[in-house]
Amino acid sequence: MANDSSPTHVVSCFVLRRDRGRDEVLLAQRSQRVRTYRGAWGAISGYVEPGVTPLDQAYTELHEEVRLERPDLTLLRTGAPLPFTDESIGQAWVVHPFLFAATPAALEKMQSDWEATETRWFAPNEFANLTTVPMLAEALARVYPADSTSHEGTRDGK
Repeated sequence: MANDSSPTHVVSCFVLRRDRGRDEVLLAQRSQRVRTYRGAWGAISGYVEPGVTPLDQAYTELHEEVRLERPDLTLLRTGAPLPFTDESIGQAWVVHPFLFAATPAALEKMQSDWEATETRWFAPNEFANLTTVPMLAEALARVYPADSTSHEGTRDGK
């Protein structure tokens, strides 16, 4: 399914919480029903649909996969796109990372869909102990640490 001439654009949405004495990021363990990286931990993610901006796609994925709406979220940072090729599956990707904070009420109502077998909160330094999708730590590094609430980073028009 690889197309060497045009990479597949995806969004990776990191949801941050700081209400339990440390920074934690929401990760989802990918189900056996998804196309790639089954069983691996990853951010809330999805393919960027034609004609949709990566940010709009990020909000769509957060709604579909964990039932979070735009008013539930604050965009903290937009990261520079991360291109890479996964030679093991012959697929070129461009990951568009985003960091969001969720309201306390939203944290209580989150519910995952069929794409994940489980969602769980992890401290960023715990990622190294997990089997993750490729380049997860690198994507997170483009938007975290989020010691400001600005919208810094690259905004792309795709």
